[in-house]
Amino acid sequence: MPKAATSDEIGLALSGGGFRATLFHVGSLWRLNELGWLPKVNRYSSVSGGSITAALLGLRWHELQFDAQGISPHFVSKIATPLRTFCSKGIDVSAGLEGLLSFHSSISDKVTEKYADGLFGNATLQDFPKGAGAPRFTLYATNLQTGSSFRFSQPFLADYRIGMIEKPTLSLASAVAASSAFPPVLSPVILKFPANAWKPLEGADCFSDELVELRTQVSLTDGGVYDNLGLEGIWDRCGTVLVSDAGAPLDVVPSAAAAWTEQSLRVMDIVTNQARALRKRRLVNDFIDQVRKGSYWGIRTRIDDYGLASALMKDSKKSDGLCQIRTRLNTFTAQEQGYLINWGYALADAAMRKHVVPGVASTPQWPVPEFHLG
Repeated sequence: MPKAATSDEIGLALSGGGFRATLFHVGSLWRLNELGWLPKVNRYSSVSGGSITAALLGLRWHELQFDAQGISPHFVSKIATPLRTFCSKGIDVSAGLEGLLSFHSSISDKVTEKYADGLFGNATLQDFPKGAGAPRFTLYATNLQTGSSFRFSQPFLADYRIGMIEKPTLSLASAVAASSAFPPVLSPVILKFPANAWKPLEGADCFSDELVELRTQVSLTDGGVYDNLGLEGIWDRCGTVLVSDAGAPLDVVPSAAAAWTEQSLRVMDIVTNQARALRKRRLVNDFIDQVRKGSYWGIRTRIDDYGLASALMKDSKKSDGLCQIRTRLNTFTAQEQGYLINWGYALADAAMRKHVVPGVASTPQWPVPEFHLG
């Protein structure tokens, strides 16, 4: 049996999946807030659409004012409502058109502007919580030059192959844009830094004067390319791991495409799906072998499998179809938002009460009652 994790830290991973993931995670966090678990989490790790949700949670952390039970009465007004408003507008089409028509800005520049205007303003990574007892928020992108994950956090940003920058003042909008830069349209996000801002890390094999361009101009794409579950930041650090997964499932297709472009996209989907499946399988095996505690819930999870008589709902054609909702950053209707938030909420409730807090007797109510799934 593998050695059990000794850390008593709790980690929460928020997967990628465009605005679909952003909204699904809103529902997950909504239920975790009601259970008093948001301030118990030591490390928040996210990629892509999950980073939109995590970044706003981190930015507004001190405005949530958790009570003695760890519950924030301001979660809806500070987190859920702004994210729903933002997802009702969409940014990928408008940013794409503006970027294509601009002589001075790229598509990724326009996406960054949309994040700044709609959610993050002039905030930087230094506006994340800091100090003793504060949770660590880490957003992940993928470095196209080194092939490694690229970490954005308050204490540092880093790629283990090229080093780290301590206490970075990079804008939060830029970090989220890089984490959610779905290829090939929304990436790469190009970030420029002074070469002397970097410090080497142990094993940083690309920290050299001959490769200085790796530190002065970094080319990034979606964090989900490297790890679509967002597990990288908590995998080996936390004794309790929670995963909210709204990633796109791999569909079976009746025939293989002949065009090389379509084949390339299909191959990329297969590789990504296999990497996600391997990480998920290892995590579940860790739970079974009691290597660590925690739970996983995903947009394709069957809620009936938890075997909870008091679950908020039962599986249905409506809930089964939610995994087919697009993973873009375009406009999501009120109905789509309501269904996704409610599904994330119901699954988080079942997963937590089955595997993490089994003694909690609870009869939760739908967060968006007009679009309930029951």
